[in-house]
Amino acid sequence: MFQVKLSLQTTLTMVQKSLWTSLIMWLSHTLIPCLLTDGVAALPAPQNLSVHSINMKHLLIWSPVVLPEEKVYYSVEYQGEYESLYTSDIWIPSKWCSRTEGPECDVTDDITATVPYSLRVRAILGSQTSAWSILEQPFNRNSTILTPPGMEISKDGFHLVIELEDLGPQFQFLVAYWRREPDTKEHAKVVRRGGIPVHLETMEPGALYCVKAQALVKAIGRNSAFSQTKCVEVQGEALPLVLALFAFVGFMLILVVVPLSIWKMGQLLQYSCCPMVVLPDTLKITNSPQKLISCRREEVDACATAMLSSGLRSSSLGKGPSCQELTAWPAGRRTLEGEAVFLPFMDQGWEK
Repeated sequence: MFQVKLSLQTTLTMVQKSLWTSLIMWLSHTLIPCLLTDGVAALPAPQNLSVHSINMKHLLIWSPVVLPEEKVYYSVEYQGEYESLYTSDIWIPSKWCSRTEGPECDVTDDITATVPYSLRVRAILGSQTSAWSILEQPFNRNSTILTPPGMEISKDGFHLVIELEDLGPQFQFLVAYWRREPDTKEHAKVVRRGGIPVHLETMEPGALYCVKAQALVKAIGRNSAFSQTKCVEVQGEALPLVLALFAFVGFMLILVVVPLSIWKMGQLLQYSCCPMVVLPDTLKITNSPQKLISCRREEVDACATAMLSSGLRSSSLGKGPSCQELTAWPAGRRTLEGEAVFLPFMDQGWEK
């Protein structure tokens, strides 16, 4: 009997505590705002809080507070796992929604870890503020909905090219592609970011190639489903435009380079086999105080006759005899061995 009485007493105590807690909560949400506004109707709090999260974009939405001819603003705050466990009285204002007009708030930049987050919002009208409305269940970003990425496939000549939708810096993509034939192996490639064309494979003319892709998020360890398969076919082309362009440029280079090379080789061979001889400056005759003696044409004829008749072979390298001396020599006169006679057979010769 004693144990039964003790059990009933404990149950009654718990019921009383529950009733007191409910009464206090009701007073805090109804009577206290009225007292603070001196009998004026309190500003209603936003209702129906929820988070819509798709592809790591998190949007907190709520039912708007409607007041005739009044513009109501809203303020959003959040708590991470650490704040909830160790500093429950500290709430952090949202980066973009400390004072916003619409009944929604992008909290993507506020939720930076894969842990539960508590969110709350209140209405603001002038100097009045409503009570805080708190999200019923804490939000964790690993519950976001991942959709297959959008993609465009194309061909650049014989190259298979894919461009994926840019879903943000946290996303990577797994691309699967294959040649559409029986018993064909499927290839896979990881694309680090979207929004840029990526070359997958060099295709063969007349073949059909197919591609599909899925989104990967390492931060939450999840991936989306594969997108719908898209295929592209390469028609058999005789010569791609790029190859034709290269062939034309190569032909023009040949037309210019070959004649230039032949001319240059001819110049080198001419210099090697038949070099141009240039007389050194030291052997050139320049104007000097001692000049050759010039003789009249009549004296030249006399000198030549004297030389032929005398049979002279050489004369001294010093000062040569004059034309008058040569004509005065008797026939048969000879000079000493090793001497040379300067015969002025040109109009310009020695000067007297």
